[in-house]
Amino acid sequence: MHLVSIPPLLSFTVKHPDAKQVVLSWCDETKKARWKQPADIKAQYASASILKNRRVVFNLKGNEYRWIVAVAYHVGFVYVKFIGTHAEYDAVDANSVEQF
Repeated sequence: MHLVSIPPLLSFTVKHPDAKQVVLSWCDETKKARWKQPADIKAQYASASILKNRRVVFNLKGNEYRWIVAVAYHVGFVYVKFIGTHAEYDAVDANSVEQF
């Protein structure tokens, strides 16, 4: 997959250094992935939540952090829409948020 919006993820790790390894690992795994449908994501990340509009919520670091992406399966692009703490996630609409 081609991961779009890496700079916001890296900026997030400056504010939350304990998330750095998780973010870098997720980026690496995503770049290597070949997701063709939501089931492919669920097979790799059982805790991921599949939403409407091609959006997916990932719960990482023991559900301490969440990020929302939009996946263009047919072209292989993953667009980061939001990254934040669980509390910050609770304050947004996962189906429409456009943080970046």
